[in-house]
Amino acid sequence: MLLTANAVTDLDDIVRWIAEHDAPAKAEYVLERIEAAIAGLARFPARGAYPGELLAVGIRDYRETFFKPYRIVYYLEGRRVYVSLIADGRRDMQALLSRRLLGA
Repeated sequence: MLLTANAVTDLDDIVRWIAEHDAPAKAEYVLERIEAAIAGLARFPARGAYPGELLAVGIRDYRETFFKPYRIVYYLEGRRVYVSLIADGRRDMQALLSRRLLGA
């Protein structure tokens, strides 16, 4: 299980924002739940659904799991899981996925 540099930055940004705008305890809770969702991928890596925004353009290289409203987008290489993106699903995910994963 590996987090890309972008995914690490995503997670740090989420936790920092919650700590500053809500409460440090809430930030810690969200961090723990996202980490648990990621850890669950080690046991069942192919369980995630294909992100609808990518599936609509025929891309099946990525899957996702959730700790709502956060979306954890990852890909598989053999049995290894690489987390590419962690984002609040209320964002413009089409633009974010296109920019981050497709280089658009």
